[in-house]
Amino acid sequence: MRALLVGASLCLFALPAGAQGLVPADFFNAPIDPASPTGVEANVLTFDARTNTIQASGGVVLKSSGYIVTGETLTYDRNANSVKMSGAVTVTDPSGNVMETTDLDITGGLKQAFFNALTITAYDGSRITADSADYDSVLQSIYNNASYAPCGECVDNKGRRIGWSVNASRIVHNSEDNSVTLENSTLYLLGVPVAWVPYLWLPDLSESALSRAPRPTLSYGEKTGVGVGVSVNVYGNRWTDVWLSPKFFSRQGFLLGAEWVQRFENGSFQVKASGLNQWDPSAFSEAPGVGNRDWRGAIQTSGSFTPIETWEVGWSYTAFTDAAYLGDYELTTAKSSTNQVYATHVSEQTYFDIRLQQFNQLGNVTQASQDAQGANLPVTRFEHIIDLEDDMGRLAFEGHLRNVVRNADSKTSVNGVNYVYGYQGTKTHATLQASWQKQIIGGGGFVFTPYVGARADFSYYDGKSVLLPGEASLLSATPIAAIDVRYPLISSNGADVHIIEPIAQLVYRGSNTTMLGITNDDAQSFVFDDTNLFSYNRFSGYDRQETGLRANIGGRYQANFDNGSYLELIGGQSFQLAGANAFSTVDHANTGAGGGLGNDASYTVLGAYGSFTPGLTFGAKTQLDTSAWKLARFGAGASYSADGYGATLDYRFIGANPSLGQLLDQHEIVGGLTIPVADYWSLKGSAAWDLSANSWLQVGGGLVYDDGYLTLGANAQRNGPTHTSPNSTSVLATFAIKAPAGLNLGYSGAVPAPNF
Repeated sequence: MRALLVGASLCLFALPAGAQGLVPADFFNAPIDPASPTGVEANVLTFDARTNTIQASGGVVLKSSGYIVTGETLTYDRNANSVKMSGAVTVTDPSGNVMETTDLDITGGLKQAFFNALTITAYDGSRITADSADYDSVLQSIYNNASYAPCGECVDNKGRRIGWSVNASRIVHNSEDNSVTLENSTLYLLGVPVAWVPYLWLPDLSESALSRAPRPTLSYGEKTGVGVGVSVNVYGNRWTDVWLSPKFFSRQGFLLGAEWVQRFENGSFQVKASGLNQWDPSAFSEAPGVGNRDWRGAIQTSGSFTPIETWEVGWSYTAFTDAAYLGDYELTTAKSSTNQVYATHVSEQTYFDIRLQQFNQLGNVTQASQDAQGANLPVTRFEHIIDLEDDMGRLAFEGHLRNVVRNADSKTSVNGVNYVYGYQGTKTHATLQASWQKQIIGGGGFVFTPYVGARADFSYYDGKSVLLPGEASLLSATPIAAIDVRYPLISSNGADVHIIEPIAQLVYRGSNTTMLGITNDDAQSFVFDDTNLFSYNRFSGYDRQETGLRANIGGRYQANFDNGSYLELIGGQSFQLAGANAFSTVDHANTGAGGGLGNDASYTVLGAYGSFTPGLTFGAKTQLDTSAWKLARFGAGASYSADGYGATLDYRFIGANPSLGQLLDQHEIVGGLTIPVADYWSLKGSAAWDLSANSWLQVGGGLVYDDGYLTLGANAQRNGPTHTSPNSTSVLATFAIKAPAGLNLGYSGAVPAPNF
């Protein structure tokens, strides 16, 4: 140890004799303390393959036998086998004596401390400890008997265990690809071991990678009984992972699941398979031919690759014995509702996407219902923009092709109103659109945006449905012209800023044809509100378009205050001035019926959003029928969060709309409350009331633990008689581990409970 302090000794020997009494007798001569902690702490540890050096930097602390050396940079030169602390250095001996110097060579026990009993504390608070570390393998750091914890010591200021950590006989970090390998690893939650894995490879320690750690599961369902299982990584490396997921259900027996994940430099794919021989198939007898069978299972696969920088290709596919299997056994349904192959190109000015898609209904559905699902064979969309030179505006080109194949009609009836969502047969619809627009700022602050465009459509339907027999084709051309005029008025007192912006639009579409797709397969969703008030075409898809000449009049008010609060109001009305009103044409899916745009003067819409105090936000939307001065729609919500307390309140009103089969007004009010009951623990509750039926709609509550690194919780929910899933109970169990920055890494799943 004294070899470390040669510089200090030389200073002592140079002191005059009369000054000896000024120096403590034990100055850097105190006995060592073998029980003192040994290790290295630093914000960052880096390896430079070119210079063959390892560097610890940022708040470096080196400890051994009671001696403490602090500095900014500690460098290990593997070629010279030397360790040096650079810059300003402070050395403290076991008695508390302090020496300050510059550039210190580390030798003896402190040099060995760099290799043994290593502790690395990163800038985000995470920590790695190990009995020893080996840096001799190029591009690898090997930590023996090591642990990793995102929360450092994982002990709060009251001495309580928090968060999670992992211990392993070896942790190998590859600095080339940032991957981490753990051997004989154990996961600890709140200091308690909960899972052991013999071998685990992770691409890094990010939130997405850590979510691959083993997860024990516990569930209950009336039809399956108590379920206990775990996911185990039986083989893993940088390129490959193989998982086994056995689970035992007390009523149905053993379910075995397996997953193979294969990674490449430019992408990856995965294959999942699972199945079981049910002990009691009669538990699913309410859906004959769906779950009431001996053997049930599924195969799922998906993948994505980036062959070149701007292109991605991929697929997803699921095959199952029955559509209810995945839901009945709480297996993932991600990507399972769509079988598809796709290719997508995205660049700064161009977007192109082509897909072949088949849609799977999941749940207790029959084959007849599945036949009513359409398939896109294919669906293609592209967009391309060109910004003209000399500020001459922007050109935009857009195209769309959808070929829908359907084996049966998709239809239903609500209170005597018929809905047809799709017709049996094949429908093809192709669209091309080109446009130019330019923003012009005139005198006095007026902002003009002229728009000129054209759209061409071709559609064909083979007429195989008895509901719409006979072949039909359509060829249409639509010229489009629009002007958007705004006059923003700004006022500021140096702290608060207010903007009042009147807005007026004229939009002309020179066509009386709104049903451009012959059948409507992609434009069935429509609600008129402040978000689409100033839109040139409000339909959600290509099979419908607005027609004639329409004016959109309204404005926006925005206020930003110096205390951080704000307010935004937007509202107005739309008027059909000439030509056919597309919204008075009701299609087979009743799109837009009674939606507020069917008359020459539309409903008035208004949106309001803001916050006037920290933690409190609110928003509201309304749709007012000004011809009768009657409220058609209204929704409002507010939320508050501060000091662990939280509250939400939402109200929704939808007026009766007989044209859609809605005979009664809908009134619903929903509230939620979060109350901290102890450090990290909160009670959560929610309730919803159906005001129209004077009946409760939903009620739920639960308990959640969240210390910033680990979340555990459970929530139960019961639906009322007027809910879309009436008189049902469900349980939601939540488990999540979080990264040092507090990012969510975890998993949550709904556990169905029996209907009472």
